[in-house]
Amino acid sequence: MTVVLPRGAAAPGPVREDGVLRHAEIGTLELESGFRLPGVRLAYETWGTLAPDGSNAVLVEHALTGDTHVASGRARPGAPADEQRAAEAGGWWEGLVGPGAAIDTDRWFVVCANIVGGCYGSTGPASPAPPEVDPEGRPWGSRFPMITIRDAVRAEEALADALGVGAWRLVIGGSMGGARALEWAVTVPDRVRACAVIAACAQSSAEQIAWGQAQNLAIRQDPDFRGGDYYDGPAPVAGLGLARRIAHVTYRSAAELHHRFGRTPQGERDVIGARPAERGRYQVESYLDHQASKLAGRFDANSYLVVNEALMSHDVARGRGTLEEALARASCEWLVAAVDSDRLYLPHESDVLAAALPGEVRRRTLTSPSGHDGFLIEGPQLGKLLVETVLRED
Repeated sequence: MTVVLPRGAAAPGPVREDGVLRHAEIGTLELESGFRLPGVRLAYETWGTLAPDGSNAVLVEHALTGDTHVASGRARPGAPADEQRAAEAGGWWEGLVGPGAAIDTDRWFVVCANIVGGCYGSTGPASPAPPEVDPEGRPWGSRFPMITIRDAVRAEEALADALGVGAWRLVIGGSMGGARALEWAVTVPDRVRACAVIAACAQSSAEQIAWGQAQNLAIRQDPDFRGGDYYDGPAPVAGLGLARRIAHVTYRSAAELHHRFGRTPQGERDVIGARPAERGRYQVESYLDHQASKLAGRFDANSYLVVNEALMSHDVARGRGTLEEALARASCEWLVAAVDSDRLYLPHESDVLAAALPGEVRRRTLTSPSGHDGFLIEGPQLGKLLVETVLRED
């Protein structure tokens, strides 16, 4: 396994770099399906410094369309301007991770990796296929295999080896990241000391799978999708945008949508027109259009399908007996937290997980009007829970 430093970087020295995109070549990954995925590369970022005994490592797992940039950082002096800007940009869990934060990067060595199959630097459908698959080096496209949450953990285990991390002091994630954190604790129990599963559950429910299928079909039915082999033409941005609209409604609460938008029109144009195609828009429609446009501009449709299918496949007890029997493999401390207004990952599902864990684990609550996305928004509450439970002073 090879770790590739940022372009132009020298060997590690006394100057600490945080939030800089790196890549690790982890070789062939054998998937749950039996498919052997060759030449796998994982993109990742780190913050802080790994202790000599490797005891202070924290793995942060991103959600469905998340990336490696969990918090702002700093590039080495003299780094290219674009690298410095990328490092210094705010991250998606800004305030929870950083110097002096609950996950204090002056104390902890924090790692965030892009899931295999993603589109933020890790091997995925848009990556060139190896010569044995395509001598011309065209993108994997429709030939890219299905990835499961367990496959993602195995890839990250190889990354941990490459970084010299024998065991994680904490693995934490929300939503799909929570599924990956939970799978880490069960698949590789001797490498996880504490696990925080936020706004996630033990297995994807029928309703969650149903929402996922609707999103997948929105992409697959876009004429530009072309069965997944669209890289030489227009991307299926309409289908990807529709998938994002469907998903985003589940990420926010009905109360929040009502209080933010209600039935208010967008602009001065009336929502009542001579024909449906001629009417104006409601503010909530404009909001969803904006969310769709943002995702379509930054994400690959095939990768959306891959990671969404991975989440739909999530079942920590698959092939391991009952849920209690599966979770008995784990030997770590736990934080299980739900968002009280979540209508995608219901608090009751976190109760089921907590009740099945070894020992006495109490489900904690993040109070938020925002719905599922509260796990990203309510950083101060989550930080307090982390310090009270799994990140206490040793």
